Amino acid sequence: MVPSPDLQTGGEGTFTITLTFHGDLVLFLKREERNCLVRRVLRHKASVKDVIESCGVPHPEVDLIIVNGKPVDFSFQLNANAALEIYPIPAPSELFSNDRLQARNVLAFVADGHLGKLTRNLRLLGIDVDYRPDARDSELLVTMVRERRALLTRDRRLLMHRVVRTGYYPRSQHSIEQTVEVIKRFNLAENLAPFQRCLHCNERLNPIPKETVMEKLEPLTRLYYHDFRCCPKCGKIYWRGSHFERLQNRVDAIFESIA
Repeated sequence: MVPSPDLQTGGEGTFTITLTFHGDLVLFLKREERNCLVRRVLRHKASVKDVIESCGVPHPEVDLIIVNGKPVDFSFQLNANAALEIYPIPAPSELFSNDRLQARNVLAFVADGHLGKLTRNLRLLGIDVDYRPDARDSELLVTMVRERRALLTRDRRLLMHRVVRTGYYPRSQHSIEQTVEVIKRFNLAENLAPFQRCLHCNERLNPIPKETVMEKLEPLTRLYYHDFRCCPKCGKIYWRGSHFERLQNRVDAIFESIA
């Protein structure tokens, strides 16, 4: 993790940074700082990223940073008194539209072990999500970088890691609401394709002739169902059985929420 900047209480040789956090970024702040101008006094120069994250706000949640009226990126060095305006995603369209800091249209993700229900919902909608419940933080970061995935986590310290380029901290603890959040954050609505991906291992499903799976089916399934899909990785077979209505209701609820 990047160390916090050298914060002081004021005095000779120090300079003051004031920060205004807009939108729901205030949710990351300490309760006593949410309704006021945030102030940090520094003795040594520090990057904008370090100062913002010292307040508890992960850099992947920040879309636009304005320092003394000018847009900057996360590497910008602060070494004198400055006023910062920090905007969430999406920043207001009328403000420096060419200086956004976050990617929008991401189609592949890696989720930490606490987001199993969110992962299942996204896979149900056809979204590519790598998920291993026992994966260590270092493994998540390697997968994220190697496969160019966005990180989904409610671990703020993990989201602050310097190698994270794109990520998201779900605000809700309810899986349906988390799913809607991710769809809206990454503009996924036009890329949803329900029932096309294995819920267990994330592979795209392939149509398979009924006769090739007959021996694996229960008698009533053989009698009443004729369309089947199979996961090429784990071999799990899918069909529109009695469970399908429950899954369809979940999909409908998500689509209604993003309409």
